[in-house]
Amino acid sequence: MRIPDFKLERYFARWEFSAPYLLCSSDIEGWRQKDLLALADADALARWEGLTLGYTEAPGLPALRAEIAALYPGLSADDVLTFAGAEEAVFVLMNVLLGKGDHAIVTWPGYQSLYEVARATGADVTLLPLREEDGWALDLDALRRALRPQTRLLVVNFPHNPTGALADRATFDALCALAEERGIQLLSDEVYRLLEYDARDTLPSAVEHTPRGISLGVMSKAFGLAGLRVGWLACRDAELLRRCMAFKDYTTICNSAPSEVLALIALRAKDAVLARSQRLLASNLALLDAFFARHADTFRWVRPRAGSVAFPRLLRDTPVARFAQELVEQEGVLLLPGDVYDFPGNHFRLGLGRANLPDALGRLERFVTRTAS
Repeated sequence: MRIPDFKLERYFARWEFSAPYLLCSSDIEGWRQKDLLALADADALARWEGLTLGYTEAPGLPALRAEIAALYPGLSADDVLTFAGAEEAVFVLMNVLLGKGDHAIVTWPGYQSLYEVARATGADVTLLPLREEDGWALDLDALRRALRPQTRLLVVNFPHNPTGALADRATFDALCALAEERGIQLLSDEVYRLLEYDARDTLPSAVEHTPRGISLGVMSKAFGLAGLRVGWLACRDAELLRRCMAFKDYTTICNSAPSEVLALIALRAKDAVLARSQRLLASNLALLDAFFARHADTFRWVRPRAGSVAFPRLLRDTPVARFAQELVEQEGVLLLPGDVYDFPGNHFRLGLGRANLPDALGRLERFVTRTAS
């Protein structure tokens, strides 16, 4: 396999642990372990205190898979396979589903692995652009035009990274119907699901809405537990999960035992965990709305509808990569230029989920004011 460098990850490798303010992080502020353990029920606490640091069951801790399945009405633990983060799940699934002569359609801009791993299998990939002028909405007509007889996989991501867009219910229903009609697998990257700003906007998961649906989830985003590296696929196709399990034998084999128990604690306390995430997002989003209103001559702000990221556009002639470079060097505030997505325009990813956003935003405002022409 030959695969290009992951531009986003290479960018973060340079700056993530040196810049004091990550104003582009995609995750929610991480939990402190002691605070998470304080939420444990008696069973989970006993599992933690008696934990043996040996190998774990390859599909994932049964109790953990049962809690994950509870997120999807009608599913059981047997419909869930866990991985070392969502990244491994994507890698495994793409290699199981796709190969030379196959075709996949992937929404774009998006997480690079969703299309580069598909290409590395030998499949042909069509990137389906989401457009700022459409509010980053999914264009179903464009999707239909992109379909081929060889299309085996549709990949969508709602709530969307990096724009914060969310498909409406009619569009999502039509997307699922199209996958069924054409016999195409639908991979729905739902790692930001449950971070909708209005709960009434929450879409059903793909796995519960269509037999062709595969839902991708992770503890990193909505749950604020990126360090656990626990992700999963939820799928009603037992044979497909079996093939993924067999492929996983060549990657991580099994998960980290401490991570599985900590993820179990968080899922059993999901109401409290998600409430913390929603409070943080609501507070930060209010600050961002006010900031972009004050600087409407400098930025174009399409307000996200869900999730912990947004994709504003810099209206200055300055290339956004240079703007971001000068900002981090002068103020210690990191933005993610849209160049890492190879996406045209002067967009940048903004993260909404960190506790120090007020301080970072103040530094960004100082930089914008100082560098105004």
